[in-house]
Amino acid sequence: MRKYNIGVIGNCSYLAYIDTDANVNWLCMPRFDSSFIFGSLLDRKKGGEFSIKPGKTDYKSRQYYLKNTNILATEFEMPEGRFRVVDFAPRFVQYDRYFRPLMLFRKIELLEGDPYIVVKCNPVDNYGKRIPETVMGSNHIRYLNLSTNVRLTTDIPLNYITKCKPFLLNKTQYLVFSYGAPLEAPLSETSEQFLNKTQRYWVNWVKSTSIPWLYQDEVIRSALVLKLHQYEDTGAVIASGSTSLPEIDQAHRNWDYRFCWMRDTYYTLNAFNNIGHFEELEKYFDFIRNIILSEKNQIKPLYTISGDPVPDEKILLLEGYLKNKPVRIGNNATYQVQNDVYGQILVSLLPLFIDKRLNYIDLHQSEIITGWLLNCIEENMDIPDSGPWEFGTTNQFHCYTYLFHWAGCSAAAKIGASINNNEISGKAIRLKERAQKYIEDCYSPDRKAYMQSVGNKNMDAGNLQLITMNYLNPNSGRAIQHLKALEEELFSIDNIFLRYKHDDLGNARNTFIICGFWYAEALAAIGMIDKAFRIIETLIKTSNHLGLFSEDADENFGQWGNFPQTYSHVGLVNAVYRLSTKIDKPIFQ
Repeated sequence: MRKYNIGVIGNCSYLAYIDTDANVNWLCMPRFDSSFIFGSLLDRKKGGEFSIKPGKTDYKSRQYYLKNTNILATEFEMPEGRFRVVDFAPRFVQYDRYFRPLMLFRKIELLEGDPYIVVKCNPVDNYGKRIPETVMGSNHIRYLNLSTNVRLTTDIPLNYITKCKPFLLNKTQYLVFSYGAPLEAPLSETSEQFLNKTQRYWVNWVKSTSIPWLYQDEVIRSALVLKLHQYEDTGAVIASGSTSLPEIDQAHRNWDYRFCWMRDTYYTLNAFNNIGHFEELEKYFDFIRNIILSEKNQIKPLYTISGDPVPDEKILLLEGYLKNKPVRIGNNATYQVQNDVYGQILVSLLPLFIDKRLNYIDLHQSEIITGWLLNCIEENMDIPDSGPWEFGTTNQFHCYTYLFHWAGCSAAAKIGASINNNEISGKAIRLKERAQKYIEDCYSPDRKAYMQSVGNKNMDAGNLQLITMNYLNPNSGRAIQHLKALEEELFSIDNIFLRYKHDDLGNARNTFIICGFWYAEALAAIGMIDKAFRIIETLIKTSNHLGLFSEDADENFGQWGNFPQTYSHVGLVNAVYRLSTKIDKPIFQ
């Protein structure tokens, strides 16, 4: 089966993708959505290279994270000996704030014997169009003519790196790749100090995470991945750090996911809430709140990490992953009508008012935000939209959209009650009833299920949420019949749960992984515990050697789509939490 043989590190300022040859094959700086500095993931010639590997081809490698951290180790074994590369992005508390520089640290440890290794560092800029001039200092290499100062500081002889010359590794060596401010401190001492502090930070972060007794390793890794994708400066959480990794081979379904989707708000904040990380939840809410207060008429489906409009799509002249074209940056989904976002945000806000562990009290702003979102639901109630799957040419009255109108209004009614605003509560209840009528208009008596949209006979995995969000009583016959109909249409013998069968880009062959987790969550909700376990076990097989999930998977559990996909990891966290509430933890095992 085809997997992404890649690990991801970061510090909430940047992400770096490192493959099992210890090559940094994707690194965008200074932001998640900037041009790549290393991008061989999408073009082996134009993407540059930053690799540390044996000087000969006869070797084996294995890759793993240091326990409960985002520190990645790639270990090499060859006839001459063994060594490992430890990669990390510094993150720890310093001077009462998080230290998270644009620096990638690489430690090369001798484990055994006399291995020969070769180090290559060839950064690029402007998506491979700009090649720097190289200038050697006494202990560093400067790369000129890029967007800013870029430097490699190391105790390895510089000529070995510039000439790509193999050399004997006879001691631990260090490299620091910096964007902007360089490292101006002792190299080995600082590297070890930063490594120890970063390791302690992540271990303590995991200790503060609330996790169920089921699938602890998987939930911990998903939590760590989710944390990496939150941009510290603003609190935004991106869908993925990559662009143009294809949903399906040679189908041209290649998109830029380095942005923050409003639709993901509910699922992401629910996951943060489930794992007990309220700092991340509150920072994400600040990001959402700033968008709400800056918009005049409506909320766009997605924003950049700074809350700005997403750039129009552009096609880059790159070879693409596995020759899949086009390679896109930007995303035109920003122009779509996606009306479920208002309800998504309202549902996400609710814990800030009813969860006593949180300290959010601002009655005036609460009234403004809740009232504005309710007005948006009212103004868009009778307007069709693109739906959760962003159909580019077909607007419909999607059941999923009205489910979040219904859920958002339910949340707004509770918010209104909590701040003693009867006007908000009354309006929310009236709009909830209107949304419910649309949902019921999607019901097919013949199929005993809710269709994708009003007047449409297609099934949609998004409607699993009718059960998990308690629109349908999970113990009711209608919920069970609805789930059965969705299974018959969308769940295949290959354990693939499709989003839908058809769209305006052609047949959907691969599964959108979160749909499988929604399915497992729905099974748990109606009490089909054993089956929910089997589905989760199957879905775990779609992760790679490090437990990282992509966006999509094929019938052989091969990985497709952008990677890692926060939506997939959020899906696992929320499904496992739902399942854990249905089962008592055994005292003895």
